[in-house]
Amino acid sequence: QVQLVESGGGLVQPGGSLRLSCAASGNIVSITSMGWYRQAPGKEREAVSCISMIDASTYYSDSVKGRFTIVKDNPNHLVHLQMENLKPEDTAVYYCAADRAVHSTVPYKVTSYDYWGQGTQVTVSS
Repeated sequence: QVQLVESGGGLVQPGGSLRLSCAASGNIVSITSMGWYRQAPGKEREAVSCISMIDASTYYSDSVKGRFTIVKDNPNHLVHLQMENLKPEDTAVYYCAADRAVHSTVPYKVTSYDYWGQGTQVTVSS
């Protein structure tokens, strides 16, 4: 089993920045990919950014490309999401996810991930 705990959410003004962190525990040596997803009220959960824990290859959704950066810290079992130039449409609950399957490319579909954190709220508002 893998446990994931997110932190770093909060309220920020448009144009501001936030850094989300995800701490993994449990059977962490088997994790192959980790990702950040978000879900706004009334909307489906969508991929934001994902990273391979093996080769650091990444995926970014078009809506965040150029503004968000995902990085991994293998020794400390952490994955961070640095969010810059935040917009009101980035408002959502952000979830961390982890997968143990082997993929040819970093997976980004919600169904690819077996382990999920509880989520952290990000609100972008003036």
